[in-house]
Amino acid sequence: MKNITISQLRKELSGKSEKELTDEIINLFKKIPQVKEYYTVAFSAEGEEHVLEKYKDIITHEFFPKRGYGKARLSVAKKAISDFKKISDKPHLIVDIMLHYVEEGVNYTAQYGDINEPFYNSMEKMFEDALEIAKKHNELSQFQELCEELVSEACQGWGFQDGLNCIYSEFYDNSTAKK
Repeated sequence: MKNITISQLRKELSGKSEKELTDEIINLFKKIPQVKEYYTVAFSAEGEEHVLEKYKDIITHEFFPKRGYGKARLSVAKKAISDFKKISDKPHLIVDIMLHYVEEGVNYTAQYGDINEPFYNSMEKMFEDALEIAKKHNELSQFQELCEELVSEACQGWGFQDGLNCIYSEFYDNSTAKK
């Protein structure tokens, strides 16, 4: 069966009453957890923090589970970010979760030692992407202190600290983070 298009959906929904549309949304809310999270973020400041923490916990668990060693599967941690972006379009929350990913990566290298180049490349790319979003939405100052900490705590392996510092300098008046 072929998926319906937006225009077909629009046509179907236009024939429904306000009550039928409300019932449809409530049904989606009950059946699909992501819809519930979407509306929680959209309508509740408390709820948005709760949902953000849920996705941050997924990232943290990938690096530092409550028991055993972290697997540091970057794909799992990145999927948490991607899933969060589907339910929230609030830039400060998106930057927050992206920097959380980098923070856990920095902590992971501090705990377990030098990792590998793809790991560091992923961290640097996420750091840069997060700062791009913050800059676009005039929120760089909100994250400057955290970014300075990430640079100063990053390990030297594979030029990781230098890479983060270079990215930091591009966004914060070409200054160098305190090492």
